[in-house]
Amino acid sequence: MDGRRRRRRMLPYWDFLIVVPILMHIANAEIGNSSFHWSADSGMLVNHAEEYLANACPWCDGKGYNLKARKPLEQEMHNPEELELSALYTDASGSFHVTSFKAKDLSDSWVWRTSDSTKDTKPYEDEIKEGLLLHEQESGSDIWNQEIAGKFSHHWHASQSNPVKLKRRLLREERKAKRIAELLQNDEESEKLIQAAAVERSKQLDTMVQGKYSVWRREYSNPNSDSLLKLMKDQVIMAKAYASIARAKKENTLYDSLMTCIKKNRNALGEALSDAELHPSALERAKATGRVLAAAKEKLYDCAEVARKLRAMLQWEEENIAALKKQSTFLTQVSAKTVPKGLHCLPLHLTTDYFLLDSSHEELTSIEKLEDPSLYHYALFSDNVLATSVVVNSTIFNTKEPERHVFHVVTDKLNFAAMKMWFLVNSPPGVTVHVQNVDDFKWLNSSYCPVLRQLETAAMKAYYFKADHPITMSAADTNLKYRNPKYLSMLNHLRFYLPEVFPKLDKILFLDDDIVVQKDLTPLWSVDLKGMVNGAVETCKESFHRFDKYLNFSNPLISNNFDPNACGWAFGMNMFDLTEWKRRNITGIYHYWQNLNEERTLWKLGSLPPGLITFYNLTQPLDRSWHVLGLGYDPALNLTEIEHGAVVHYNGNQKPWLDIAHLKYKSYWSKYVSYDNPYLKECEILV
Repeated sequence: MDGRRRRRRMLPYWDFLIVVPILMHIANAEIGNSSFHWSADSGMLVNHAEEYLANACPWCDGKGYNLKARKPLEQEMHNPEELELSALYTDASGSFHVTSFKAKDLSDSWVWRTSDSTKDTKPYEDEIKEGLLLHEQESGSDIWNQEIAGKFSHHWHASQSNPVKLKRRLLREERKAKRIAELLQNDEESEKLIQAAAVERSKQLDTMVQGKYSVWRREYSNPNSDSLLKLMKDQVIMAKAYASIARAKKENTLYDSLMTCIKKNRNALGEALSDAELHPSALERAKATGRVLAAAKEKLYDCAEVARKLRAMLQWEEENIAALKKQSTFLTQVSAKTVPKGLHCLPLHLTTDYFLLDSSHEELTSIEKLEDPSLYHYALFSDNVLATSVVVNSTIFNTKEPERHVFHVVTDKLNFAAMKMWFLVNSPPGVTVHVQNVDDFKWLNSSYCPVLRQLETAAMKAYYFKADHPITMSAADTNLKYRNPKYLSMLNHLRFYLPEVFPKLDKILFLDDDIVVQKDLTPLWSVDLKGMVNGAVETCKESFHRFDKYLNFSNPLISNNFDPNACGWAFGMNMFDLTEWKRRNITGIYHYWQNLNEERTLWKLGSLPPGLITFYNLTQPLDRSWHVLGLGYDPALNLTEIEHGAVVHYNGNQKPWLDIAHLKYKSYWSKYVSYDNPYLKECEILV
């Protein structure tokens, strides 16, 4: 019986449903009020059709008698376990077979049930009909027709389902429907979230940056995009390699063909950055080049020789790139040091008019306002008239009480007259602008200031000016940027003498001339510096702009006194507590370290490295939104961060008044320039 049961369970589902469970005489016979019924998940016992019994069961008479036993079913039911059952089924090939077995060999899924305990079997009837029709459509068999489906449906009414099994089945269907609804809901929510995220990413797209754009992340980019462009570039490289080999082997015809292909490919590529920008004939030229390369490979290919040639080409390209970088650095430094024609013209005209001006027109600045600590005082050291005017204009434009703001401008004697004249005729209403000449500070001399003493030495002059060596591109080494005149100007080091310049003030806000003010800065006077001298925005991000970038930690004087991972900060917008400055003798600390660096072994030229040392552990970090840096060198800054910054700083070589400035950042500066001013028009200073 075990073997027969295993074989029966391996039959196809619908064959098993229709034929296998057809029991011979017991399925159609009633014994008293009882009928035999099979309840299982994969099938059920049904009343068989008499025509099947007549043909397939020779020992059944179709009337409830077993011809083989010659006994009515009523006589056999006194001992149900001895009841002999017969079943008709099909094998894998579709042939019919009849088997018999004892009732005691049935599994527990076969149960006896009374005929009057019937339940509604309509759902199962509909399910079987649908299954029969589906099987008919899929198999196309003539056996599965509507007639058999109708007969089977008729016999189904006689079978009844186990209520426990029926309940379980209904619960399973309910759980299935519920799970499907949950999955559909989750899919809808996920799709909405993905769409919202895509919209947000598209809003953050910087449309000002030139180049190719994609709102999708890098991992979603198509690796096969611009394949023709890449193919043609690769063909040019291989054609160069084979052309060099062909020339060495005196294959002149092949060499000429390869050089022609290189020329045509380059013409087709042009300045294209994608396949869409290629010349229409690019595909045909790529095919033609491919044929020539195939011929060259067949005739000249030698793996070792081609590899050597490609390595030589790679080395040459690397050297070429290094030379171009060096040239770019040199030209950038030269551009940064030059003064545009308009900015050279402006102070000349202003100086001329200043000396022609009647002294009676010169405004007298109130000494009381210059020394009143209750007002908002700014320190600005510059020799650039136009840049200084932008700082003053932008600050006043964004303040609420212009009359309470005092600007202390210090310049050199060459630009003193021009700076005075500009603010005599263009000073914002109600604002106090006091211009001073650095050469008038008699206390600032070489005996007191180490920097002035060092700049007068012959070694320092030779290092920075290289009088006996012409400055050419070959001199564009790492020291080139330090030979900028701004590093040699005393205006750059005057920031370390603020208490001497402004002895009556308690606090002062230091501003560089390459910044633009976009918000009211008066809240900075209320910031608690917590006993520190300097309030500044830190610039370190991960491993960038820390002390080891600016100082020589191979020197024991530096390594024993400072932390290489200490966070750097920026000059350009700094709030200084002058009372605390004098108490801690900050200028004396600066002099001590400047004297130790006479041979430039601790740091190179500049004011930031000595500033980091002088204000070490004496700097209170400010919120980053107060000071946004990098507009003079970084083309990939966040525009939203720039627009929300209180002060934006064009630190770097690409100043906004130079032609090499980043165009997308220039508008933040140029909107505070009065281009309709007569002096600017006369000097042709345009937007």
